[in-house]
Amino acid sequence: MTTDDKNLARSAGFQGILRALRHRNFRLFFIGQGFSVIGTWMQSVAMSWLVYRLTGSAFLLGFIGFVSQVPSFLVAPFSGVLADRWDRRHVLIATQGVSMVQAFILAAVVLTGTVQVWEIIVLSAVLGIVNGFDVTFRQSFVVEMVEGKEDLGNAIALNSTMFHGARFIGPSLAGLLIVAVGEGACFVINGVSYLAVITSLLLMKTGPRTSPAGQRRILPELREGISYAFTSAPIRSVLMLVALVSLVGMPHVVLMPVFAKEILHGGPHTFGFLMTAAGMGSFTAALYLASRKSVVGLGRIIAIAPGILGVSIAAFAFSPYTWLSMALLVFAGIGMMLQIAASNTFLQTIVDDDKRGRVVSLFAMAFLGVAPFGSLLTGALASRIGAPLTVLIGGLCCIAGSASFVCWLPGFRKIVRPIYERMGIIPGAATGIEAPSELTLPPDEH
Repeated sequence: MTTDDKNLARSAGFQGILRALRHRNFRLFFIGQGFSVIGTWMQSVAMSWLVYRLTGSAFLLGFIGFVSQVPSFLVAPFSGVLADRWDRRHVLIATQGVSMVQAFILAAVVLTGTVQVWEIIVLSAVLGIVNGFDVTFRQSFVVEMVEGKEDLGNAIALNSTMFHGARFIGPSLAGLLIVAVGEGACFVINGVSYLAVITSLLLMKTGPRTSPAGQRRILPELREGISYAFTSAPIRSVLMLVALVSLVGMPHVVLMPVFAKEILHGGPHTFGFLMTAAGMGSFTAALYLASRKSVVGLGRIIAIAPGILGVSIAAFAFSPYTWLSMALLVFAGIGMMLQIAASNTFLQTIVDDDKRGRVVSLFAMAFLGVAPFGSLLTGALASRIGAPLTVLIGGLCCIAGSASFVCWLPGFRKIVRPIYERMGIIPGAATGIEAPSELTLPPDEH
């Protein structure tokens, strides 16, 4: 192969990674959200450090995490029904606007020196309610922005790449700003950053959203969505594994201030570096997923990713060196991102469009809704047995979940393969698309 051929191949590969950006609406969203999530990561780091500085309590770190995310668990199922009815772009403009106001209020109480822990709790709860709607509407809106399913997996992976790529900038910048001027500046920057994504949403051109015919009351539609998801063995198993990782694997993040200060004997900058290392791993994994041209093989990734996360955080729990902790968190970020993004891509590929919002809401419940219970459990356990042993237990549970899914992987593939054939994803004799509600095990395999 000549040098020109190699350059052409590299160019084609790079363009393949960015192929979803050819869609104007997704390109606008990608740019606007790219600025916004830098502010989001800055606020997340500043919030954790502020709580720990004010209280010195590992339990309150977990409790704040619980309060900020548990509304998603309660709101997400209903937001899923509404996402199948309402104009998703208009709702996203509203959620981003409310989030911007929340950030500015938080900045005001911190900069004036009047901040109280109860105010942080209330503002965290407000943001949690908003996120309960925002996540469901945003995830289900992706398929509208890319105008079809052929680039859906790439768009989801690029969105994850952008979100975790911002972790290179956000946490490190937050750590430096906290040392220099305090946490308030981070909240101000986050508030301003919402203007970018709101502007991108306003600039989009979308057709009128038609509500599905024959709408029923919310509760019957909610039950229909739950039945649709949980009578499908692949969807059910993926959601359960996501929930397990969210409960015992992801909450190690809420204890990062403890590790930065008490274990590694550092400060806000150490905290920022640890978060950035995890972001580096997530960014790398998201780039890999964006480079994939097909959803085939995602089952294997979904199966082994929790094991990578579990081994990494179990080793991190007792690392005495900052450089080693950062290296281990890179692998933890890889495992977490592979599992969450691959699961999201798989679910959105096989779901029916008229039930997309409800299935996405169940994914949001498993991913974000279960996490607050993990945060609360992690905070309470860490206050009794210490942060290292708590994180070790979470890592071992992730390893066990991964091993269980690996054992079931042949059955998973057997059920999913005919669906991929009918959708034209892999060669097969059958044609057409089969609904996920028909993905249940054959009668002789129940």
